[in-house]
Amino acid sequence: MSGDEDGSGAAGRGRGVKLPPIIPPIIPARLPANLPGGLTLRAMVPNAITASALASGLTGIRFAITAASGGVLASHPYAFSNALPLDDWQKSVLFVILAGVLDGVDGRIARLLKAQSRFGAELDSLSDAVSFGVAPALILFLWCLQSAPRLGWFASLAFAICCVLRLARFNAALDMADQPHKSAGFLTGVPAPLGAALAFLPMYLWIASGNEIFRMPQVVGPWLLVIAFLMISGMATLSWQSARPRRAVRLELLVVLALVFAALISEPWLTLAGICLAYLLLLPVGVVAYGRVRRRRAARADLRQKARAAAGPAPDEP
Repeated sequence: MSGDEDGSGAAGRGRGVKLPPIIPPIIPARLPANLPGGLTLRAMVPNAITASALASGLTGIRFAITAASGGVLASHPYAFSNALPLDDWQKSVLFVILAGVLDGVDGRIARLLKAQSRFGAELDSLSDAVSFGVAPALILFLWCLQSAPRLGWFASLAFAICCVLRLARFNAALDMADQPHKSAGFLTGVPAPLGAALAFLPMYLWIASGNEIFRMPQVVGPWLLVIAFLMISGMATLSWQSARPRRAVRLELLVVLALVFAALISEPWLTLAGICLAYLLLLPVGVVAYGRVRRRRAARADLRQKARAAAGPAPDEP
């Protein structure tokens, strides 16, 4: 073996001990704070609430299946309408209502935390389709509509399909710049959570009174079809943005809200029925209010057009 190969050749030439080769230090690459396609902890909070709403709607279906198969207290609604324990029909409705409460919270929390995402929007639509379309349709079918299979199943299918179509229309409108109802602070059609709450109106009255007329398929089926039509209709409905009470009645409004909350505790089912009836009475108010907004917009557009016509054509630039 030569001297250069075993490291002794450098010493024989007077250059000292051979230095090891210089190896550049290995610096670990910095990982991005948010991995592509991942969700931050902040973004997971509203999505967890949305998933809880989905679980709540599915649990409502579970209690309806138990009640329809002869579950505990399923045959005596009136005796337990205002006392514990709740029967399975009441639990099925309450879990869908809980899903509606969670659905109203998740979007606001997402905006508060600035955690809006496409994933959250898709998950919210899926949760709404199950909790406010499929769940009410199955619960009402198991409750009374199965005794008239043709009418009952047709009404249940129509309600679930119309709810999904409404959600699809809402998602498709997200990318549209021209949304006359939304720009004026109104909604298009009855929202899915409110549609589910309105669909349960005969059930509220049945639980509160025990009157079997509210459980007749000839009553519930057409009612379900009406609510399905209202969800996919193109009429303007009131939203939180359009509901702006005047300063003079805000204290009175707080008193009314407090009384409604107290009524929900003491007489929940009659109060829910009253809220549904009040919302139905407000539907024409929304149509009239939006018509007034449209007329004001048309008048302003007409004035701008007349002003441009009076100003004449713009001079040509050199």
